[in-house]
Amino acid sequence: MAVSAQLLVEELQIFGLECEEAVIEKLVELCILYGQNEEGMASELIAFCTSTRKDCFTLETLNSFEHEFLSKRVSKTRHGASKDKGLRHAGARDIVSIQELIEVEEEEETLLNSYTTPSKGSQKRTITTPETPLTKRSVSARSPHQLLSPSSFSPSATPPQKYSSRSNRGEVVTSFGSAQGVSWSGRGGASPLSLKVLGHPEPLTGSYKYMFQKLPDIREVLTCKIEELGSELKEHYKIEAFAPILVPAQEPVTLLGQIGCDSNGKLNHKSVILEGDLEHSSGAQIPVDLSELKEYSLFPGQVVVMEGINTTGRKLVATRLYEGVPLPFHQPDEEDGDSEQFMVLVACGPYTTSDSITFDPLLDLITIINRDRPDVCILFGPFLDAKHEQVESCLLTSSFEDVFKQCLRTIIEGTRSSGSHLIIVPSLRDVHHEPVYPQPPFSCSDLLREDKKRVRLVSEPCTLSINGVIFGLTSTDLLFHMGAEEISSSSGTSDRFSRILRHILTQRSYYPLYPPQEDMAIDYENFYLYAQLPVTPDVFIAPSELRYFVKDILGCVCVNPGRLTKGQVGGTFGRLYLRRQTTGGEGRQSPCAAAQVVRI
Repeated sequence: MAVSAQLLVEELQIFGLECEEAVIEKLVELCILYGQNEEGMASELIAFCTSTRKDCFTLETLNSFEHEFLSKRVSKTRHGASKDKGLRHAGARDIVSIQELIEVEEEEETLLNSYTTPSKGSQKRTITTPETPLTKRSVSARSPHQLLSPSSFSPSATPPQKYSSRSNRGEVVTSFGSAQGVSWSGRGGASPLSLKVLGHPEPLTGSYKYMFQKLPDIREVLTCKIEELGSELKEHYKIEAFAPILVPAQEPVTLLGQIGCDSNGKLNHKSVILEGDLEHSSGAQIPVDLSELKEYSLFPGQVVVMEGINTTGRKLVATRLYEGVPLPFHQPDEEDGDSEQFMVLVACGPYTTSDSITFDPLLDLITIINRDRPDVCILFGPFLDAKHEQVESCLLTSSFEDVFKQCLRTIIEGTRSSGSHLIIVPSLRDVHHEPVYPQPPFSCSDLLREDKKRVRLVSEPCTLSINGVIFGLTSTDLLFHMGAEEISSSSGTSDRFSRILRHILTQRSYYPLYPPQEDMAIDYENFYLYAQLPVTPDVFIAPSELRYFVKDILGCVCVNPGRLTKGQVGGTFGRLYLRRQTTGGEGRQSPCAAAQVVRI
C-alpha cells in the first residue's frame, strides 16, 4: 500500500494543523501498518485528539493514538475475498481462451508466410532460428530497452508519469559506517569471488510437494524448536531445571514455553499465555501476568524462559524474562576466498510502478549496475507482482511465466557488460511462482554457459557466503508481519525495528512468528529444514514496506533497502562495501565498512 506524506500534510492542513517531519513519518508508518489511507488516518487522528482533549501533535500523542485506538480495531473481516477470487479466475479463463485463439492465428500466418517470397524489408532483418542463433556480439550489444517490450504483453503499456518526473533521483537517504569519500564502484567480474549457499544442513535447491502437512507434524516442529532453544538458554544462564507449568509453587519457578494469545485477536498485555514444552509441561497453557515486568518485548510464537510466582497453578506472575541468545558468527577459512574489499548492490521489487507495467524502474536500475559495476547484485522479488493492478485484473495478454522470463532475460543480458554476479531471490508475491514458504528457487533452464557462472538462483529465505561474509536474505516482509503482532514495554526509548531484528537473531529463525500472517502458507517440515539460521549472519537483508534503515544489531548489520517503487513513485535501493577481516585479530570486527540507501 503506497502512502503519500504530502497528502497527509495536506489533509491535516485542512484543519489548520502543522506537524514536524518526524510526526509525519510516524503517521505514514501507521497508515501502512494498519492499512489506512491518508484521508481516513487524518480524520481518525483529529477525532481522537478532540475526544481526548489533546492540543498538540507529538510522537507521544501518536503512540497513545496507536495503542488506545488503532490496535483495538486491527481485526477486520474479509468476507468479499472469496467472491473476488472467483471473479479473477473467471477473467483469467477468458484471457487464456483469447490467447489460445491468437496463437492459432499466428501459427497459420507463419505457415502461409513460409510459402511466399520474402519482401525487401524482411531480407535486411537478421533471421534467427535454432540452427542460426544470435551471436554473442549481437546479444550483448542490445540495450535493455530493446530486450524488454512491455507492449508485447500489455495493451496499455504507458510510461509512468509521476515516476518519470521525479527530481530526487540518486539522493542518499541514510548512511552507515564511513560512507564519506567512498567512490561506490566495484570491479564487476574482474576479481574472483567465492559464492556459496549455506544450508542447515543443506540448502533448498528445487521444488517439493506441499499441502500435505498434518497438524501433528506442525506440532512436532514447534516442539523441537522449543526444546532446542530451551536447552541453549538453560546452558547459557546455568538454569538447574525447568518447572512444570500447572504445578503450584510458593517459591519462584523457572518455566520454558512459547508465547501465545488467549483469543483470536491481536496480542496485548492481558491476553498473553505461555504454552509449555512437552517434556516438562505436556504442552499445557497458563495465563501470564506481566504487571511486575518493567521491560519486555513479546510476540506470538516466541520461545521464552520466564521466572515468576505460580501459587495457584492457574496464573504465572512473571518477574523475569531471560533474554535470547544468538548463534555464533561464521569463522572464515581458506576456502572462503580473497579478503579484498567488494561492493554489493541490493534491490527489492516491485520493479514497476502501480500505474504502469513498463518496468522503467528496472531499466534505470540496470543502468546504475552498468555504471557502478558492483561485484554482486542481490535482487529480491516480486519481479511480476501479484498485487499489481494489471495482474489482478488479468489485463496481460501473455502468460505470467512468459512475462517473468522476459524480465529475467532483460536483467541477465542487460547487465552482462558489467560482469556483476547476480543473486536472484524469489518472493511470495511473484505471481507465477510457487506460493509456499520456504520458497524454492526460480527455474531457468535456458541460461547461456557464460551466464551460468555469474547468475545464482536461490531460495527464499537463503543464507549466502560471499568471500566468507555471511548474508541472511529474505524477501518476506518480516518487519511488517512481526511489527503488527509484537507488544512491548520499556522504561526508556525503544526502537521497534531493533527489537524485531533482535528477536529474529535470538530466535534463530527467518520467520519466528506463529501463527503466521494470513497470506503466509508455511510448510513446517521444510520450514524446519530450510528456514533456520545456521549461524548469525554478518549482514541481514530484510526488505519491507516500512521505512528504510541500516542498523547494527548484536554485531549483525541489518539493512532494509526499501522497495524500488512505492506506488506510483520511485523508491530506494541499498549498496554496501564489505571486507572480510583476517583471522588472528583482537575480537571480531564487522565486515561492513560502509552502507547507504539511495533513491532510484
